[in-house]
Amino acid sequence: MNFALLKLRINMILATLGILLLGFALALAIATYAFGTTIGIGLITSILIFLFFFNIIQWLFGPYLINLAYRTREVEPNDPNYGWLYNLVEEVSRYNGFRQVPKVYIAEVPFPNAFAYGSPIAGKRIAFTLPILRLLSKDELKAVAGHEIGHLKHRDVELLMAVGLIPSLIYYLGFWLLLGGYFGGGGRGNNGNLIPLIGIAMIAVSFIFQLFVLFLNRMREAHADVNAALTVPEGKENLQLSLAKLTLSMDPNALQKFKKQSTSNQMTSMLFFANAVEEVPAWNAKELVNIWKSTRVPWYADIFMDHPHPAKRIQLLEKVSP
Repeated sequence: MNFALLKLRINMILATLGILLLGFALALAIATYAFGTTIGIGLITSILIFLFFFNIIQWLFGPYLINLAYRTREVEPNDPNYGWLYNLVEEVSRYNGFRQVPKVYIAEVPFPNAFAYGSPIAGKRIAFTLPILRLLSKDELKAVAGHEIGHLKHRDVELLMAVGLIPSLIYYLGFWLLLGGYFGGGGRGNNGNLIPLIGIAMIAVSFIFQLFVLFLNRMREAHADVNAALTVPEGKENLQLSLAKLTLSMDPNALQKFKKQSTSNQMTSMLFFANAVEEVPAWNAKELVNIWKSTRVPWYADIFMDHPHPAKRIQLLEKVSP
C-alpha cells in the first residue's frame, strides 16, 4: 500500500475514534454530573435517538432535495449531447471496481463543481455542473470523477453523518441544560445554580467539535484525491490541473496572489462561487500547480474550511506513486 495513503487512513481512523469517544464521554459525564447516572444516561440516549432518526430521514431523502436545489437532470447512456459524460463515469467506475455505474446528473447552476451523493433508496449519484464541463478537459474530468467515486467507495456520507452526531449531541445537551437551569428542570443538589453556565459552555464546546468534524472532512477530501491518483490513469497530474483551473476560474487574479503569498507566507483568501469564467489557459494552471508545490501553508489557513488548502492537496498528491 502507498505510504501516503496508509498514513492518511491511520490518521482518519484515529481522528474518527477520537471525536466519537471524546464527545460521547464528555456528554455522558456532564449529563451524569447534572442529573445523576440514571437520568443522565436516559437523556443522552433520548437525544441520540432523536438525532439518529432525524439524520436518517435527511440521508434517505436528501438526494431528492439536492436535485431540486441544483436543478439536476439525469444523463442516460444514449443522451445525444452528454452521453460521453456517462461513458466517462462508467470508465472511472470500472477502474474503481464498481459493478454498477452511479447515476450521472448535470446540474444547471452557474459555478463549476462536481459532487457525490446518494442514499439506499436514491442510489449512488454523481453530479457535474455545466460550467465544470466547459472548463475541464475530458481527462481532467476523469480525475474529478475518480475523486467523487472515491467518496462513494469510502462511504464518506455515512461516516460524516455518524461523526456529525457528536457536535449535535453536545449542542442539544447544552441547550437542555440551559433551559433546565433557568426553568427549574435541571440539576440535583447544589449543582442547580451551575447548570445554565454548564449549558452555555457545552454549546460553545459543540462548535469546537464542529471544527474537529471539519478537520476529519478535510482528511476525507484528501483520501478522495489519493483515490483519483491511484485509480485513474494520469489521475494525479490531471487532478492537480483541475484544482488549479477551478481556482483560477473563481478568481482570475489567483495566480498573482499565490505568487505573492508563496514569498510572504500569507494566508490564502477564501474563494466564493460567483462569476466563474469558463476558460483558463493551461499554462496558467500549470504555473499555479508549480507554485503550490512549494507553498508553505500555515496550520490555521484552512481551519474553518471543509476542503484542504489547495497547496496541501497538491503536495499530498506529489507523494502518491500510482
